[in-house]
Amino acid sequence: MRTTIPIAIMMLAASTMISVAETNRDTSSKKHKMHMHAQMHGDAGLKEPGQGAFAALSEVVRVLETDPETDWSKVDLSGLREHLVDMDRLVTGSIVNETPLPDGLRAFATGDADTLASLKRMVPEHAGQLARDDHWTVSVQESDEGVELTVTSEDDAVVARIKGLGFFGLMASQDHHREHHLLMARGEDAHAH
Repeated sequence: MRTTIPIAIMMLAASTMISVAETNRDTSSKKHKMHMHAQMHGDAGLKEPGQGAFAALSEVVRVLETDPETDWSKVDLSGLREHLVDMDRLVTGSIVNETPLPDGLRAFATGDADTLASLKRMVPEHAGQLARDDHWTVSVQESDEGVELTVTSEDDAVVARIKGLGFFGLMASQDHHREHHLLMARGEDAHAH
């Protein structure tokens, strides 16, 4: 009786393992068939191809590949990648001290050496984009320790908007990023637009 119980348990375990393996194989085969079908029909049902920078690069590559006017000798995806890394550092690595002003906001941003370099590339350039909006006044000061962005307005509603956006919202506002990224990828002067 003692030997029959372990043998019965081993047989049950073996049949369970075979059943699980068959299920996994069937599921894997179904997933592969679904993947191949989606590729053949051009839509996997997903829109985001993964991490944000990769998604931005993927989107730009798709546009470049479908544009018969793309001058591949000028394409600079490495430059776009470096810019996307700067954007990531700005969002994830910056230490920002925001000071509310009666007419707006002053934000001092700093970080480690790589983040500081990214801030010094990004904030002045984006301040120029912000300054195109005549609802507010924008200034930037750089120092060895960081970058100071000041945005003010005489309109109380705009002051509330500035304070609500804060440093990161201001850096993300003025939706020009997609156009900017495509110009960079094409090797064109992205700041001339």
